[in-house]
Amino acid sequence: MPYPEQCRPRRAPNVLPRLIYFWRFGRLPDLAAPRRFSELVYARKLFERDPRWPKLADKVAVKAHVAATLGGEWVIPTLWHGTALPDTPPWPRPFVLKSSHASQQNVFVRDGESLDWAAERRRAARWLRRPYAPLLHEWLYSEIAPQLLVEPLIGCGRVLPVDYKFFVFGGRVEFIQVDLDREHRHRRVMLDRAWRRLDLAFEFPADPRPVMPPASLDRMIAAAETLGAPHDFARIDLYDVAGRPYFGEFTLYPGSGLDRFRPVSWDLHFGSYWAERQSAPCQAARRYGSSAIGTIGTATGATAAQVRSARRWLMMR
Repeated sequence: MPYPEQCRPRRAPNVLPRLIYFWRFGRLPDLAAPRRFSELVYARKLFERDPRWPKLADKVAVKAHVAATLGGEWVIPTLWHGTALPDTPPWPRPFVLKSSHASQQNVFVRDGESLDWAAERRRAARWLRRPYAPLLHEWLYSEIAPQLLVEPLIGCGRVLPVDYKFFVFGGRVEFIQVDLDREHRHRRVMLDRAWRRLDLAFEFPADPRPVMPPASLDRMIAAAETLGAPHDFARIDLYDVAGRPYFGEFTLYPGSGLDRFRPVSWDLHFGSYWAERQSAPCQAARRYGSSAIGTIGTATGATAAQVRSARRWLMMR
């Protein structure tokens, strides 16, 4: 369904996000009438300004919301949060250091491994210093006060736990993304809610090995649907450790709209579930000010430095 004229931004969207999309997909996004999943994520991040979203994407603030909604047992404890790391790490290993306001900013500290804490402190300072939101035009991150947090590294501590990501459309889980071996040989398996494997790859290669459902799958689906119910779409990221489910993240711009489906027809298929829930596509844009599209970057052309930064982020994934 097209965005009605009165709901479109008063200025043409920046050239840069369109060029990045073109670089990834070989076509420009249809932002006037988005139908593909990638286009719908793009339209959301460029046009919609829902004041609930920054709190949900803030890795520190969201824990109170999850505890109130699901119960405190779903929340991974916070060992520390703030903006200035101590001179030496006082937390028991293994632990993870991450930023509260960005993606792919984390350090895993394990038993028996060497650690250059001074270097990690400098890295964390760069996370706080460099604006993250303008990189891929993701408005909600500009509304989060940057800080750092430390959590225990759940699971066995040697490898990262399997990441289960639930695609919730209008309060119903339709698809489940399983990410395996994220540190070294990242593989991804896509399934429907009945745990039937889908014949597709989504940005990362599909793992051909059988993937068993987590022991707490039913509880995870129910939790994801509870958290995602107020939104036409949300991705709820969860873990299962020895049969106990944990909340991971609340994701509103999956892959920043730049993850690619193979075959490409799945982009439309996923998008159809989202489009069905959009009875009034411009409602959020009108309510939250779609004309504010330029608030995180008003350049009308892509500089070489901006393109390089965006490409580096995408290639690191």
